[in-house]
Amino acid sequence: MECSFIVNISFTKLMDSPSSSLWFLLLFFIISLNAVLTAEAFTGTYGVNYGRVADNLPPPESVVTLLKAAKIKNIRIYDTNPEVLKAFSKSGIEIVVCVPNEILKDLSLGEDRAMNWIKDNVQPYLPGTSIRGISIGNEVLGTLGVDFWEVLLPAAKNVYSALDRLDLTRVVQVQSPHSEAVFANSFPPSSCNFRDDVLPFMKPLLQFFSEIGSPFFINAYPFLAYKSDPEHINLRYALFQSNPGIYDTKTKLHYDNMFDAQVDAAYAALEKAGFSKMEVIVSETGWASKGDDNEAGANLKNARTYNYNLKKKLAKKKGTPFRPKIPVKAYVFALFNENLKFGPTSERNFGLFKADGSISYDIGFTGLVPSSAFSSLLSFKEIGSSYLLVLTSCAAALLLNL
Repeated sequence: MECSFIVNISFTKLMDSPSSSLWFLLLFFIISLNAVLTAEAFTGTYGVNYGRVADNLPPPESVVTLLKAAKIKNIRIYDTNPEVLKAFSKSGIEIVVCVPNEILKDLSLGEDRAMNWIKDNVQPYLPGTSIRGISIGNEVLGTLGVDFWEVLLPAAKNVYSALDRLDLTRVVQVQSPHSEAVFANSFPPSSCNFRDDVLPFMKPLLQFFSEIGSPFFINAYPFLAYKSDPEHINLRYALFQSNPGIYDTKTKLHYDNMFDAQVDAAYAALEKAGFSKMEVIVSETGWASKGDDNEAGANLKNARTYNYNLKKKLAKKKGTPFRPKIPVKAYVFALFNENLKFGPTSERNFGLFKADGSISYDIGFTGLVPSSAFSSLLSFKEIGSSYLLVLTSCAAALLLNL
């Protein structure tokens, strides 16, 4: 109140002065600058998840080279691995790190615990490494036990409070990605709402994120939807290819691809929960290039088609039928195939790149090595980072001259 009074008096005096217009512009600039400094964790519209559940991946330094050659500016990692964070220093690539699910309970117990975690895992790497977001867990609501649901919000609040005390809230965004398990239904998009058992935990979380300006993050996989019901879902609809699409009779909107429908389903659920102004960002999406016999659609051709068309769509920076003015942003899952992941074969084959750094399929990116045949002669450890940079730079130059 006292601060507002002083500002009002000062503003009145300035407006009465001969140079009032100049002072008004200066004040407007200061207010605008303050708004710009609010943390945003996503540059552009395209990002990639850098999972590392594998024992054969290239060193982080080579991954930086790969991402730069591909002009990928946004990544998400699922921990705060020191080697990764050090390697990305001064790279210009923006990173979202993650509070692992297993320590959420500890961080929920007090701000001091969150402060210690940030001082150990985030602050030492700033500002060299562009850590732009902290993901509070991964797919907690709707999947893990209720004991985890109960601690998600307190952990998020404690992390944010600790960042605020360190004056980092304008640099680092607090967020939390969800799976589609939080929804009771999602077809047609306008019918989507949050599960009754999830809503008492989701609504306070959304209220907090609304107050601090964080988007709603959803992991949206047309692949998983198609795999679960290939008889009734048009594959072309899932792959962004020409198809009749679907018509939502309530909104009178037409959808020619499932990805847009999944994003708009999230918007519909948010609107019903009272958060119609919250932005939706896709924290994971992708398509498996290989799968078990019972995993419909998991093959190289479909993976290439999905990711190529998704990349092309995101580059247009357009919105969805329900939110046409908000450009869709998405992180692709994943950067590499991860050979140690549990579950069906598809889980180990979502990578845009193979473990040797070559492309899994061509969607316009350049690999660290031109093919797996070449990589059998020279391993990553035998190739220096400087040589890799020259290789990828030359390859990129050749592509530009075609």
